[in-house]
Amino acid sequence: MKRIPKQEYTAEFKEQAAKRADEIGSIARAAEELGLVEQTRRNWVKAAKAGKLNPAGAKQITAEQMELSQLRAQVARLEMENEILKKATAYFAKERL
Repeated sequence: MKRIPKQEYTAEFKEQAAKRADEIGSIARAAEELGLVEQTRRNWVKAAKAGKLNPAGAKQITAEQMELSQLRAQVARLEMENEILKKATAYFAKERL
């Protein structure tokens, strides 16, 4: 089974996501709203409070790179789902015979 590639996010996106969690008052709801894993959002909020969300030596990511990363992860998820559906179809076709 393929591994889903790690998604990369811009510094601005992380900052806005951390602020959104404070506005809503719920990290879980904010994560769901942006389509993120709750633990990722939790880590960003914790880092923002400590002032370490965007360290000086961190790699700068452009909006295009972020979008490309998200699309690659989405393609990997869809391919995995497609593979599962193919296996399920073969299983149920065998069962009918």
